[in-house]
Amino acid sequence: MDRTAGKESGYHAIPHCSIRRQSGGILLVAMLCTVCIVLFASEASAQCTARDVLQNRLTLRKAPSANTPPILVKSAFAVPVWRTITVGTFANSFALLNALDAAGCSIGGLAEEILARPAFTVGTAKASVELFAVSAAELGFQTGTVRLADIYARAQQLGFGLAAAEVAPQLRLQFFDQPIGEFLIIGMEPIKTWTGEPVILTVANGGVGLILIGQDGSADAEISVASRFLFVRSNEAALAKVVGGVDEAAAFGHH
Repeated sequence: MDRTAGKESGYHAIPHCSIRRQSGGILLVAMLCTVCIVLFASEASAQCTARDVLQNRLTLRKAPSANTPPILVKSAFAVPVWRTITVGTFANSFALLNALDAAGCSIGGLAEEILARPAFTVGTAKASVELFAVSAAELGFQTGTVRLADIYARAQQLGFGLAAAEVAPQLRLQFFDQPIGEFLIIGMEPIKTWTGEPVILTVANGGVGLILIGQDGSADAEISVASRFLFVRSNEAALAKVVGGVDEAAAFGHH
């Protein structure tokens, strides 16, 4: 399948079992899909498909309304944990891709290419990661769009840190109740495609099933201020809080 056509959107849903298949005849494709289903049916049931999303519709949380005035974030420690996920549960990126296949999760062309790049790695040890959701508007930007580099700089100034790229596919596998119409951009270091284009990953529900997509990750990429990002808390911010807590306790001890 030619991934270059329309690759900038990266948003085209790839049917389950069609990912990474080379042309070789309808019969071969059908056989491969059958094998795929048999191999993974006992390990994971389809959860990302539109049918499964609709079956869980009553439990879906509504995406924040665009009409809701943003509450400015003054510190990463004023933002509650949005969701905790687990990383480091797969031996390599191929096993992670197979799990996405088994769950029926679609992968955009850019995202698929990024997950196959050497720069994309998975954790060697199982670990929990706390994610924090903030929009560019909540970070204090008021114009219609803002540069990605400026969003990252402001987020890091407030104590947020960039997440590992593995967070994106792991979140897709652990977030089956994503509201329709929600697009969550992972605050991460961009990974370059084979042609050198920087890409960041987004976990989305566009209404036709759950999907993992890629988008422009260049420093000058213009991002809508309504866009929501997922960050972690930076180690430096965590250390500052610990030190501040110690100093505060010492101060109270003198009274």
